[in-house]
Amino acid sequence: MPKKLLNLLFSRPIAFFLIFLSASFLTSTSAYSQWDILKIKTVVNMRGVHAVTPTTCWIGGSSGTVLRTVNGGKSWSVMKVPGADSLDFRDIHAFGKETAVAMSSGLAETGRAKIYRTEDGGETWNLVYQSTQTGVFLDGIDFWNKNQGICLGDPLNGKLFILTTEDGGKSWQELPLENRPEGMPGEASFAASGTSILAVGKDRAFIGTGGGKIARVFRSEDFGRHWLVAETPMPAGPTSGIFGLHFWSKKDGIAVGGDYKNTSDTTRNVLLTNDGGVTWKYGASTKPLGLKEGVAIYRKHYATWNGDTQIRSDDVALVAVGPSGSSSSVTQGKTWMAVGTEPFHAVSFAGNVGYAVGGKGLIGKIEKVSRKKKRRRLMFAE
Repeated sequence: MPKKLLNLLFSRPIAFFLIFLSASFLTSTSAYSQWDILKIKTVVNMRGVHAVTPTTCWIGGSSGTVLRTVNGGKSWSVMKVPGADSLDFRDIHAFGKETAVAMSSGLAETGRAKIYRTEDGGETWNLVYQSTQTGVFLDGIDFWNKNQGICLGDPLNGKLFILTTEDGGKSWQELPLENRPEGMPGEASFAASGTSILAVGKDRAFIGTGGGKIARVFRSEDFGRHWLVAETPMPAGPTSGIFGLHFWSKKDGIAVGGDYKNTSDTTRNVLLTNDGGVTWKYGASTKPLGLKEGVAIYRKHYATWNGDTQIRSDDVALVAVGPSGSSSSVTQGKTWMAVGTEPFHAVSFAGNVGYAVGGKGLIGKIEKVSRKKKRRRLMFAE
Protein backbone atom coordinates (compact mmCIF):
# COMPACT_ATOMS: atom_id res chain seq x y z
CA MET A 1 0.00 0.00 0.00
CA PRO A 2 1.48 3.43 -0.92
CA LYS A 3 2.87 5.41 2.05
CA LYS A 4 0.60 8.42 1.40
CA LEU A 5 -2.48 6.20 1.48
CA LEU A 6 -1.30 4.55 4.70
CA ASN A 7 -0.84 7.96 6.29
CA LEU A 8 -4.34 8.95 5.20
CA LEU A 9 -5.83 5.75 6.51
CA PHE A 10 -4.29 5.93 9.98
CA SER A 11 -4.36 9.69 10.47
CA ARG A 12 -7.97 10.16 9.38
CA PRO A 13 -9.65 6.77 9.82
CA ILE A 14 -13.20 8.10 10.15
CA ALA A 15 -13.00 10.17 6.99
CA PHE A 16 -11.48 7.23 5.12
CA PHE A 17 -14.25 4.93 6.37
CA LEU A 18 -16.97 7.31 5.15
CA ILE A 19 -15.33 7.62 1.74
CA PHE A 20 -15.02 3.83 1.51
CA LEU A 21 -18.63 3.31 2.64
CA SER A 22 -19.94 5.85 0.13
CA ALA A 23 -18.04 4.18 -2.68
CA SER A 24 -19.40 0.79 -1.65
CA PHE A 25 -22.99 2.02 -1.85
CA LEU A 26 -22.41 3.71 -5.17
CA THR A 27 -21.07 0.52 -6.72
CA SER A 28 -23.43 -1.97 -5.08
CA THR A 29 -26.15 -3.34 -7.35
CA SER A 30 -28.41 -3.96 -4.36
CA ALA A 31 -28.28 -0.49 -2.85
CA TYR A 32 -30.42 1.42 -5.29
CA SER A 33 -34.07 2.28 -5.39
CA GLN A 34 -36.28 4.53 -7.45
CA TRP A 35 -38.93 4.62 -4.71
CA ASP A 36 -39.26 7.35 -2.13
CA ILE A 37 -40.24 5.68 1.13
CA LEU A 38 -42.84 7.73 2.99
CA LYS A 39 -42.75 7.88 6.77
CA ILE A 40 -46.27 7.27 8.03
CA LYS A 41 -47.36 6.97 11.66
CA THR A 42 -48.79 3.48 11.32
CA VAL A 43 -47.47 -0.07 11.36
CA VAL A 44 -50.48 -1.79 9.81
CA ASN A 45 -50.05 -4.23 6.95
CA MET A 46 -51.34 -2.91 3.64
CA ARG A 47 -52.35 -4.74 0.47
CA GLY A 48 -54.92 -2.44 -1.14
CA VAL A 49 -53.98 0.80 -2.91
CA HIS A 50 -55.69 3.01 -5.49
CA ALA A 51 -54.11 6.12 -6.96
CA VAL A 52 -57.12 8.05 -8.27
CA THR A 53 -55.05 11.00 -9.50
CA PRO A 54 -51.38 11.92 -9.06
CA THR A 55 -52.28 13.69 -5.78
CA THR A 56 -55.13 11.55 -4.42
CA CYS A 57 -54.50 8.01 -3.20
CA TRP A 58 -56.39 5.64 -0.90
CA ILE A 59 -54.91 2.63 0.93
CA GLY A 60 -56.56 -0.31 2.68
CA GLY A 61 -54.88 -1.98 5.64
CA SER A 62 -55.24 -4.37 8.54
CA SER A 63 -56.97 -3.61 11.86
CA GLY A 64 -59.78 -1.81 10.02
CA THR A 65 -57.44 0.94 8.82
CA VAL A 66 -57.82 3.15 5.74
CA LEU A 67 -55.33 5.83 4.67
CA ARG A 68 -55.84 8.75 2.31
CA THR A 69 -53.71 11.54 0.86
CA VAL A 70 -54.98 14.44 -1.23
CA ASN A 71 -51.65 16.26 -1.59
CA GLY A 72 -49.43 13.72 -3.25
CA GLY A 73 -48.32 11.95 -0.09
CA LYS A 74 -47.11 15.01 1.82
CA SER A 75 -49.61 14.17 4.55
CA TRP A 76 -51.94 11.26 5.20
CA SER A 77 -55.19 10.76 7.07
CA VAL A 78 -55.07 7.47 8.98
CA MET A 79 -58.65 6.37 9.65
CA LYS A 80 -60.21 3.54 11.62
CA VAL A 81 -63.50 2.27 10.25
CA PRO A 82 -65.86 2.01 13.27
CA GLY A 83 -66.50 -1.57 14.33
CA ALA A 84 -63.93 -2.95 11.91
CA ASP A 85 -60.92 -3.45 14.19
CA SER A 86 -60.63 -7.13 13.26
CA LEU A 87 -60.93 -6.57 9.52
CA ASP A 88 -58.22 -6.58 6.88
CA PHE A 89 -59.03 -4.28 3.95
CA ARG A 90 -57.26 -6.16 1.16
CA ASP A 91 -58.68 -3.99 -1.62
CA ILE A 92 -59.95 -0.45 -2.03
CA HIS A 93 -61.41 1.50 -4.93
CA ALA A 94 -61.92 5.25 -4.87
CA PHE A 95 -63.77 7.70 -7.10
CA GLY A 96 -62.06 10.86 -5.91
CA LYS A 97 -61.16 12.68 -2.70
CA GLU A 98 -64.43 11.91 -0.94
CA THR A 99 -65.84 8.58 -2.13
CA ALA A 100 -64.25 5.15 -1.75
CA VAL A 101 -65.23 1.50 -1.31
CA ALA A 102 -63.15 -0.76 0.98
CA MET A 103 -63.34 -4.56 0.91
CA SER A 104 -62.39 -6.85 3.79
CA SER A 105 -60.92 -10.31 3.24
CA GLY A 106 -61.48 -13.13 5.68
CA LEU A 107 -63.87 -15.96 6.44
CA ALA A 108 -67.49 -14.90 6.24
CA GLU A 109 -68.46 -17.21 9.10
CA THR A 110 -66.19 -15.16 11.38
CA GLY A 111 -67.72 -11.86 10.24
CA ARG A 112 -64.87 -10.74 7.98
CA ALA A 113 -66.45 -10.74 4.52
CA LYS A 114 -67.60 -7.13 4.42
CA ILE A 115 -67.63 -4.07 2.15
CA TYR A 116 -67.80 -0.46 3.40
CA ARG A 117 -68.38 2.80 1.55
CA THR A 118 -67.67 6.45 2.41
CA GLU A 119 -68.83 9.62 0.70
CA ASP A 120 -67.19 12.16 3.01
CA GLY A 121 -63.50 11.37 2.80
CA GLY A 122 -63.64 8.67 5.47
CA GLU A 123 -65.36 10.70 8.17
CA THR A 124 -68.20 8.16 8.17
CA TRP A 125 -68.55 4.67 6.67
CA ASN A 126 -71.59 2.64 5.69
CA LEU A 127 -71.58 -1.16 5.76
CA VAL A 128 -72.94 -1.93 2.29
CA TYR A 129 -72.37 -5.69 2.14
CA GLN A 130 -71.72 -8.56 4.52
CA SER A 131 -72.03 -12.31 4.31
CA THR A 132 -72.05 -15.08 6.89
CA GLN A 133 -72.15 -17.92 4.35
CA THR A 134 -69.61 -20.57 5.25
CA GLY A 135 -66.78 -20.57 2.70
CA VAL A 136 -67.22 -17.02 1.39
CA PHE A 137 -63.85 -15.24 1.24
CA LEU A 138 -63.58 -11.99 -0.73
CA ASP A 139 -60.45 -11.44 -2.86
CA GLY A 140 -60.83 -8.14 -4.70
CA ILE A 141 -63.04 -5.43 -6.19
CA ASP A 142 -62.91 -3.21 -9.25
CA PHE A 143 -65.15 -0.79 -11.16
CA TRP A 144 -65.75 0.02 -14.80
CA ASN A 145 -67.22 3.41 -13.99
CA LYS A 146 -68.78 5.29 -11.08
CA ASN A 147 -71.78 2.97 -11.04
CA GLN A 148 -70.89 -0.50 -12.24
CA GLY A 149 -68.47 -2.67 -10.33
CA ILE A 150 -67.56 -6.26 -9.49
CA CYS A 151 -66.28 -8.18 -6.47
CA LEU A 152 -64.60 -11.59 -6.54
CA GLY A 153 -64.57 -14.30 -3.89
CA ASP A 154 -63.19 -17.83 -3.60
CA PRO A 155 -65.30 -20.64 -5.11
CA LEU A 156 -68.46 -21.61 -3.23
CA ASN A 157 -70.15 -24.89 -4.13
CA GLY A 158 -67.61 -25.36 -6.90
CA LYS A 159 -68.18 -21.99 -8.57
CA LEU A 160 -66.42 -18.64 -8.22
CA PHE A 161 -68.26 -16.28 -5.90
CA ILE A 162 -69.07 -13.03 -7.72
CA LEU A 163 -70.89 -9.88 -6.65
CA THR A 164 -71.91 -6.97 -8.86
CA THR A 165 -73.11 -3.43 -8.20
CA GLU A 166 -75.01 -0.93 -10.36
CA ASP A 167 -74.99 2.01 -7.93
CA GLY A 168 -71.34 2.68 -7.20
CA GLY A 169 -71.07 0.09 -4.46
CA LYS A 170 -74.00 1.23 -2.35
CA SER A 171 -75.54 -2.22 -2.77
CA TRP A 172 -74.26 -5.57 -4.05
CA GLN A 173 -75.98 -8.56 -5.64
CA GLU A 174 -74.73 -12.13 -5.99
CA LEU A 175 -74.33 -13.30 -9.56
CA PRO A 176 -76.85 -16.09 -10.19
CA LEU A 177 -75.30 -19.50 -9.56
CA GLU A 178 -75.89 -20.64 -13.14
CA ASN A 179 -73.83 -17.70 -14.45
CA ARG A 180 -70.84 -18.16 -12.16
CA PRO A 181 -67.72 -19.72 -13.70
CA GLU A 182 -66.95 -23.23 -12.50
CA GLY A 183 -63.70 -23.75 -10.62
CA MET A 184 -61.39 -26.75 -10.68
CA PRO A 185 -60.55 -28.68 -7.49
CA GLY A 186 -58.50 -26.40 -5.23
CA GLU A 187 -58.76 -23.43 -7.60
CA ALA A 188 -59.09 -19.97 -6.07
CA SER A 189 -57.77 -16.44 -6.34
CA PHE A 190 -55.26 -14.75 -4.06
CA ALA A 191 -56.29 -11.74 -1.97
CA ALA A 192 -52.78 -10.36 -2.14
CA SER A 193 -52.95 -7.13 -4.13
CA GLY A 194 -56.55 -6.58 -5.14
CA THR A 195 -55.67 -7.24 -8.78
CA SER A 196 -56.70 -10.87 -9.22
CA ILE A 197 -59.98 -9.31 -10.43
CA LEU A 198 -59.79 -6.61 -13.09
CA ALA A 199 -62.46 -4.44 -14.75
CA VAL A 200 -61.23 -3.20 -18.14
CA GLY A 201 -62.61 -0.71 -20.67
CA LYS A 202 -66.36 -0.43 -21.02
CA ASP A 203 -67.50 -3.91 -19.97
CA ARG A 204 -64.69 -6.48 -19.87
CA ALA A 205 -63.45 -8.31 -16.78
CA PHE A 206 -60.63 -10.72 -16.01
CA ILE A 207 -59.92 -13.08 -13.11
CA GLY A 208 -56.59 -14.76 -12.43
CA THR A 209 -56.44 -17.96 -10.39
CA GLY A 210 -54.12 -20.52 -8.82
CA GLY A 211 -54.49 -22.99 -5.99
CA GLY A 212 -55.19 -25.99 -8.23
CA LYS A 213 -53.17 -27.87 -10.81
CA ILE A 214 -53.50 -25.16 -13.47
CA ALA A 215 -53.42 -21.36 -13.29
CA ARG A 216 -56.22 -19.93 -15.39
CA VAL A 217 -57.59 -16.59 -16.58
CA PHE A 218 -61.35 -16.11 -16.77
CA ARG A 219 -62.71 -13.36 -19.03
CA SER A 220 -66.06 -11.67 -19.49
CA GLU A 221 -67.29 -9.17 -22.07
CA ASP A 222 -70.63 -8.30 -20.44
CA PHE A 223 -69.88 -6.84 -17.00
CA GLY A 224 -69.14 -10.25 -15.49
CA ARG A 225 -72.49 -11.83 -16.31
CA HIS A 226 -71.00 -14.63 -18.43
CA TRP A 227 -67.49 -16.08 -18.53
CA LEU A 228 -64.98 -17.92 -20.69
CA VAL A 229 -61.71 -19.34 -19.44
CA ALA A 230 -58.16 -19.88 -20.71
CA GLU A 231 -55.52 -22.21 -19.30
CA THR A 232 -52.04 -20.74 -18.83
CA PRO A 233 -48.51 -22.16 -18.37
CA MET A 234 -48.00 -20.33 -15.06
CA PRO A 235 -47.01 -22.90 -12.38
CA ALA A 236 -49.86 -23.48 -9.94
CA GLY A 237 -50.42 -25.24 -6.65
CA PRO A 238 -52.00 -24.68 -3.23
CA THR A 239 -49.88 -21.55 -2.65
CA SER A 240 -48.99 -20.55 -6.20
CA GLY A 241 -50.48 -19.23 -9.43
CA ILE A 242 -51.55 -15.86 -10.82
CA PHE A 243 -51.67 -13.00 -8.31
CA GLY A 244 -52.07 -9.83 -10.41
CA LEU A 245 -53.41 -8.73 -13.79
CA HIS A 246 -53.21 -5.59 -15.90
CA PHE A 247 -54.20 -4.55 -19.44
CA TRP A 248 -52.87 -1.54 -21.32
CA SER A 249 -54.97 -1.97 -24.48
CA LYS A 250 -57.95 -4.02 -25.63
CA LYS A 251 -55.64 -6.82 -26.73
CA ASP A 252 -52.48 -6.51 -24.64
CA GLY A 253 -52.23 -7.62 -21.03
CA ILE A 254 -49.99 -9.14 -18.39
CA ALA A 255 -50.34 -11.57 -15.51
CA VAL A 256 -47.79 -11.94 -12.71
CA GLY A 257 -47.52 -14.49 -9.95
CA GLY A 258 -45.44 -17.00 -8.07
CA ASP A 259 -45.60 -18.84 -4.75
CA TYR A 260 -46.39 -17.01 -1.51
CA LYS A 261 -44.76 -19.76 0.57
CA ASN A 262 -41.56 -19.51 -1.48
CA THR A 263 -41.36 -15.85 -2.42
CA SER A 264 -37.82 -16.07 -3.86
CA ASP A 265 -38.63 -19.00 -6.16
CA THR A 266 -36.91 -18.63 -9.55
CA THR A 267 -39.81 -20.15 -11.50
CA ARG A 268 -41.03 -18.00 -14.41
CA ASN A 269 -43.50 -15.44 -13.12
CA VAL A 270 -44.79 -13.38 -16.09
CA LEU A 271 -47.47 -14.16 -18.67
CA LEU A 272 -48.45 -12.01 -21.66
CA THR A 273 -51.45 -11.91 -23.96
CA ASN A 274 -51.92 -10.04 -27.23
CA ASP A 275 -55.37 -11.33 -28.10
CA GLY A 276 -57.44 -9.99 -25.24
CA GLY A 277 -56.83 -12.84 -22.84
CA VAL A 278 -57.81 -15.71 -25.15
CA THR A 279 -54.29 -17.16 -25.01
CA TRP A 280 -51.35 -16.57 -22.67
CA LYS A 281 -47.64 -17.23 -23.08
CA TYR A 282 -44.54 -16.61 -20.99
CA GLY A 283 -42.92 -13.20 -20.95
CA ALA A 284 -39.47 -12.56 -19.55
CA SER A 285 -39.10 -13.20 -15.81
CA THR A 286 -38.82 -10.13 -13.64
CA LYS A 287 -35.63 -8.81 -12.08
CA PRO A 288 -35.44 -9.55 -9.23
CA LEU A 289 -37.03 -12.99 -9.57
CA GLY A 290 -39.60 -14.31 -7.15
CA LEU A 291 -43.25 -13.78 -6.36
CA LYS A 292 -44.85 -10.73 -7.95
CA GLU A 293 -48.24 -9.89 -6.48
CA GLY A 294 -49.27 -6.79 -8.41
CA VAL A 295 -48.51 -4.99 -11.66
CA ALA A 296 -49.46 -1.53 -12.91
CA ILE A 297 -48.47 0.85 -15.68
CA TYR A 298 -46.49 4.09 -15.47
CA ARG A 299 -47.12 6.78 -18.07
CA LYS A 300 -44.98 9.86 -18.42
CA HIS A 301 -48.14 11.88 -18.90
CA TYR A 302 -51.32 11.46 -16.89
CA ALA A 303 -53.51 9.38 -19.19
CA THR A 304 -57.26 9.27 -19.61
CA TRP A 305 -59.44 6.61 -21.17
CA ASN A 306 -62.13 6.79 -23.80
CA GLY A 307 -63.78 3.41 -23.56
CA ASP A 308 -61.16 0.91 -24.71
CA THR A 309 -58.85 3.51 -26.24
CA GLN A 310 -55.90 5.09 -24.47
CA ILE A 311 -55.73 8.78 -25.39
CA ARG A 312 -52.06 9.10 -24.42
CA SER A 313 -49.63 6.23 -24.45
CA ASP A 314 -46.17 7.76 -24.79
CA ASP A 315 -43.30 6.77 -22.49
CA VAL A 316 -44.89 3.88 -20.66
CA ALA A 317 -43.47 1.22 -18.38
CA LEU A 318 -44.90 -1.77 -16.55
CA VAL A 319 -44.07 -1.93 -12.84
CA ALA A 320 -44.40 -5.23 -10.94
CA VAL A 321 -44.04 -5.55 -7.17
CA GLY A 322 -43.57 -8.38 -4.70
CA PRO A 323 -41.78 -9.47 -1.53
CA SER A 324 -38.43 -9.85 -3.32
CA GLY A 325 -38.52 -6.35 -4.81
CA SER A 326 -39.97 -4.45 -7.75
CA SER A 327 -39.23 -4.48 -11.47
CA SER A 328 -39.99 -2.33 -14.50
CA SER A 329 -40.28 -3.06 -18.19
CA VAL A 330 -40.31 -0.60 -21.07
CA THR A 331 -40.70 -3.45 -23.57
CA GLN A 332 -44.18 -4.63 -22.53
CA GLY A 333 -42.84 -7.47 -20.40
CA LYS A 334 -40.23 -8.79 -22.81
CA THR A 335 -37.33 -7.53 -20.68
CA TRP A 336 -37.11 -6.22 -17.11
CA MET A 337 -34.83 -4.23 -14.85
CA ALA A 338 -34.90 -3.88 -11.08
CA VAL A 339 -36.50 -0.80 -9.52
CA GLY A 340 -35.90 -1.51 -5.83
CA THR A 341 -35.70 -4.18 -3.15
CA GLU A 342 -38.57 -2.99 -0.95
CA PRO A 343 -41.11 -5.81 -0.24
CA PHE A 344 -44.26 -4.21 -1.65
CA HIS A 345 -47.50 -6.18 -2.06
CA ALA A 346 -49.61 -3.85 -4.23
CA VAL A 347 -49.08 -0.94 -6.60
CA SER A 348 -51.23 1.67 -8.36
CA PHE A 349 -50.36 4.45 -10.81
CA ALA A 350 -52.12 7.60 -11.94
CA GLY A 351 -50.07 8.72 -14.91
CA ASN A 352 -46.46 9.14 -13.85
CA VAL A 353 -47.15 8.99 -10.09
CA GLY A 354 -47.33 5.61 -8.41
CA TYR A 355 -47.84 4.37 -4.86
CA ALA A 356 -46.89 0.94 -3.54
CA VAL A 357 -47.69 -0.59 -0.17
CA GLY A 358 -46.41 -3.42 2.02
CA GLY A 359 -46.25 -4.69 5.55
CA LYS A 360 -45.64 -2.74 8.76
CA GLY A 361 -46.57 0.67 7.35
CA LEU A 362 -44.42 0.47 4.22
CA ILE A 363 -45.51 3.02 1.60
CA GLY A 364 -43.47 4.00 -1.44
CA LYS A 365 -44.01 6.73 -4.01
CA ILE A 366 -42.42 7.03 -7.42
CA GLU A 367 -42.72 9.86 -9.96
CA LYS A 368 -40.36 8.67 -12.65
CA VAL A 369 -39.52 5.14 -13.72
CA SER A 370 -36.02 5.58 -15.08
CA ARG A 371 -34.33 3.36 -17.65
CA LYS A 372 -31.17 3.73 -15.60
CA LYS A 373 -30.48 2.49 -12.10
CA LYS A 374 -30.79 5.26 -9.52
CA ARG A 375 -28.46 4.63 -6.60
CA ARG A 376 -28.94 5.74 -3.03
CA ARG A 377 -26.57 8.40 -1.80
CA LEU A 378 -25.26 8.51 1.74
CA MET A 379 -25.84 11.85 3.39
CA PHE A 380 -23.49 12.77 6.25
CA ALA A 381 -24.33 15.39 8.85
CA GLU A 382 -21.66 17.96 9.60
